[in-house]
Amino acid sequence: MIRSVLKAIDLMNVFSIEEPYLTLTQISDRLKMPKSTAHNLLNTLASRGFIEKVNDEYYALGTAVISLTQSARVNAELRDRAAPLLRELADTSKESVYLTYLDGDYVLYIYAIETTNRLMARSAVGDRVHTHCTGVGKAILAALEPKQVEQIIERTSMPEFTPNTLTTLDALMAELEATRKRGYSIDNQEHELGTYCVGSVIRDAHGKAIGACSISGRDPEIIGSREANLTADLLYTAQEISRHMGYVPASPSLLVQRSQVQR
Repeated sequence: MIRSVLKAIDLMNVFSIEEPYLTLTQISDRLKMPKSTAHNLLNTLASRGFIEKVNDEYYALGTAVISLTQSARVNAELRDRAAPLLRELADTSKESVYLTYLDGDYVLYIYAIETTNRLMARSAVGDRVHTHCTGVGKAILAALEPKQVEQIIERTSMPEFTPNTLTTLDALMAELEATRKRGYSIDNQEHELGTYCVGSVIRDAHGKAIGACSISGRDPEIIGSREANLTADLLYTAQEISRHMGYVPASPSLLVQRSQVQR
């Protein structure tokens, strides 16, 4: 446990609907914390928008808290709307299926249906991973403007997880262009040796890339002889999740039909 983080959380929890505005003295007394410590925490949280100074005397929760609650709501809505479609995809593919949300500069796993032959024993749900080395991450990056991709990579860098990991921006940009042309991303053991993955972007009502879903497993044929069938099902699933989130393609011709799935 990091005590300073716990103190910051306790400080934000002091505010309530009944008491949205508090003075430094009130905060210090209720937390049994020295005023100097409370003042430093307030200033630190204020620098990131989690606390606002209302006037010379009173403090209140800042607007950054609203952004966090909005993200939590979208995560839950996305998960709930996607779950039935992902269960169907898992039944069809017989592989692990994942749902992720774009969380800042990383992708956050928020739902998973995992097969027993997954390399890692624990669930991926709750993991935050880099975008450049995962199928879900590259699916999202391919839907962003090149400048946005450059900014994300500048902030996160491109650490090497396996010998197959892309570690230069030029290589990543070339892969993202290939992803856009084929309509889905490929992870060829780039984040975890022995794991192969195909991913597809999920959009909201405004057409914004908010996440991605993927099919992942240990079978190399996921990106080989099975790729056409798996990606047809994957693209249909991602499209239907996006539609459930309010997205409507600009052109009806872009819709993926069940009849297009190859068997």
